[in-house]
Amino acid sequence: MDFIVELPESRGNTVILTIIDRFSKMGHYVPLQKLPSAAELVPIFIANVVRIHGVPQEIVSDRGTQFISGFWRGFCKNVGIDLSFSSAYHPQTNGAAERANQNVEKYLRCFISEQQDNWSDLLPWAEYAINSAVSESSGHSPFFTVYGFDPPVLPVMFPDSTIPALDKQLASLKETWGRVRRALEESSTIQKTKADRHRRQAPVYQVGDRVWLSSRNIKLLVPSMKLAPRYIGPYKILRRLNPVSYALALPPHFKIHNVFHVNLLKPLLCNRYTKVHAPPPPVSVWRARRNSKLRPFCARLSRG
Repeated sequence: MDFIVELPESRGNTVILTIIDRFSKMGHYVPLQKLPSAAELVPIFIANVVRIHGVPQEIVSDRGTQFISGFWRGFCKNVGIDLSFSSAYHPQTNGAAERANQNVEKYLRCFISEQQDNWSDLLPWAEYAINSAVSESSGHSPFFTVYGFDPPVLPVMFPDSTIPALDKQLASLKETWGRVRRALEESSTIQKTKADRHRRQAPVYQVGDRVWLSSRNIKLLVPSMKLAPRYIGPYKILRRLNPVSYALALPPHFKIHNVFHVNLLKPLLCNRYTKVHAPPPPVSVWRARRNSKLRPFCARLSRG
């Protein structure tokens, strides 16, 4: 589950709720007037998921305020839904929803009006087209995976009518449908090829291993991030949540979630020239300067 926000107003709606089934890849796109609260999200979820497909076993989402609230957690716990949240600074954990967001945005971008105020009318057709497209991973459309048959498609030719405006609308609909299906199929093939080109097997860490943590998504208290270290730590691994997510023992003053994707970690490599030492105890430089008897001793310490 995810949200597409900050859209131009269309029939009073400015937000799209994206709901993707991880197995079949079937998606539902719900237009909303605004970002809902946790209490408002529950009836929306019941109307668009539970009513159609039943109660899911698990929900994967980001750490938005709606999803981490006590109200939403309590609702899911009472109906038997396990909650999983995306790793910190790694939206690919919820990749199905992220990819669905990109697909529906691409569809709306191609066919929306200049005023961009008709995307609510195009959203049902976007959902129908995406759910009817063949998935590269399964070889079937999401519709076929769920219902066992492909949905009826638009006829090759529409019969002539006595209403010119209707003929024009049907012809435009047929052209749009064909363009969308071709674009989705080509996009899926290109994206898979590019992604596989850069993928490699993720390293495996054990509990207790020390790793470096990438600092590219962490705001360090330094004058310039350009000169800041690219990795911080090392930190000990507390547990392995799944093959690509690990929980780290972060310092208490870090106000961030401690679960990270494996591509943000780097192993701590030690040899006979590099060893991990405990940090030395702090030295009060101010007291040493005030006591003249300690100056020669401090000088010797600094030299050796």
